[in-house]
Amino acid sequence: MYGTYCRLGVTIYATGREVIRAASHKINEASRYSRHQRNARHKFYREMLRYHAESFAMARQMRIG
Repeated sequence: MYGTYCRLGVTIYATGREVIRAASHKINEASRYSRHQRNARHKFYREMLRYHAESFAMARQMRIG
């Protein structure tokens, strides 16, 4: 899943909303609005936010940003 985060094209300074917006464009349109896939979709969004937070923390630790 980290590879998917890398392909979102967001910077480490992006807000959580921008990460979710980019991640939603990676999901198939039929699945994006499917009620049956809601839990899987939310899990995907949470993972993308977690990877984003980890990337930001790593950059901050290395004093990049």
